[in-house]
Amino acid sequence: MTSGRPGRAPAPDPPRQLAYELLRAVDENAAYANLVLPALITERKLTGRDAALATELGYGTVRASGTLDEIVSRCVDRPLTEVDPPVRYLLELGAYQLLRTRIPPHAAVGTTVDLARATGNGRAGGFLNAVLRRVAADDWHGWTELLSVGGSPVRRLALRSAHPEWIAAAFADALDGDLAETEAALLADDLRPQTHLVAWPGRIDRSELIAESGGTAGPYSPYAVRLAGGDPASFEAVRHRRAGVQDEGSQLCALALVQAPLVGRDERWLDLCSGPGGKTAILAALAATGPYSSAPVVTANELHAHRAELVRKSTAAWQVQIRVGDARTMPVPDGGYDRVLLDAPCTGLGALRRRPEARWRRRPDDVRELADLQVDLLAAALRLARPGGVVAYVTCSPHPAETTELIDRVAAAGGADVPAFEVSDARAAFPGVDQLGAGPFVQLWPHRHGTDAMFCALLRRI
Repeated sequence: MTSGRPGRAPAPDPPRQLAYELLRAVDENAAYANLVLPALITERKLTGRDAALATELGYGTVRASGTLDEIVSRCVDRPLTEVDPPVRYLLELGAYQLLRTRIPPHAAVGTTVDLARATGNGRAGGFLNAVLRRVAADDWHGWTELLSVGGSPVRRLALRSAHPEWIAAAFADALDGDLAETEAALLADDLRPQTHLVAWPGRIDRSELIAESGGTAGPYSPYAVRLAGGDPASFEAVRHRRAGVQDEGSQLCALALVQAPLVGRDERWLDLCSGPGGKTAILAALAATGPYSSAPVVTANELHAHRAELVRKSTAAWQVQIRVGDARTMPVPDGGYDRVLLDAPCTGLGALRRRPEARWRRRPDDVRELADLQVDLLAAALRLARPGGVVAYVTCSPHPAETTELIDRVAAAGGADVPAFEVSDARAAFPGVDQLGAGPFVQLWPHRHGTDAMFCALLRRI
């Protein structure tokens, strides 16, 4: 609502003001929305409906920003790059309310104009009003259909689901060109995800965590709990590190390494790129509670010291050897490691729903650069494994260049730097998980499994 006194700026609308500040932080400071928004909500003491509205508008606008910009571009009389960034944030926020919420058009436009005044952008009020009224002339479906005229079917899917076209194409490639399933995957990726918890083995029983959190048992991991809402940091089990926040797909990939058949000793496990430590923690918990005459020794390697400290905190309840250094030059201990987890640095295209700004920051060149690093890391993982040992290659990406094609690249490289290996059928290490395809690799999906799009390959060194 506007102030009753003429010429005076309206009282700030806390949820919209917070969403606006989030857009500025993401664009101007390269901030991560999932870190900034909760901190702002706590700082401003927003609760209940105000906190929910700020979350919807903030995350939603960031997630859809690229497509919103295309729509707004059709409604302005100059290139969008010539619009001052603060005014562009207001346009995105207003367009999101018009096209992707049930907020009435007059309220979406009016509150955006009021927000312009409250944030020192009052001179743009008339411009905002005019542009947003043009945006309101059609709905999301109508605008995305208009923008897709003359484009490919993949572009149409990308616009509808608010993804860059190159990412939509990567999803389509990973799904063998099935456009119907690609659409389902992209639309699922455009939804706000559930929060998943892990009940650390030996620290808390899953039933206890369900009772405390009000969540439900994950359908696949025996340690997973899925939440309908609530702040995980408020749970005593999480505060006391008896449970943690971890996507069920990540849990399954760590479990797969442990469940892979092994011939010979099972005494040394390595998490090669371990930060921030979630998968290391589940490996350490399983090593400590499993049916072993002597618990396997878990080693965690991390390139960066500050991330190694996160691993240390995540695994404080267990005995874990932590090493800081470049995984590509890590020395091979006598006898090598029996099981090696390589959760490789990747584009994160499989977790875009959890990182709303990432889809618009990533570029195709990132895939090529990271894939080259992944090749080197996988070669190192194979060198560190003993003959007969198992390597789990895991990425949070469905992009073929980071998954199936990468395994082919490493197999073709050969030579002294890449020990010979054979590919195991990973599906056997994901018991009870359906819709895993023909194998031998496992690709999880939000629309199939309700998890991040995690990829897992199990390789046995010869």
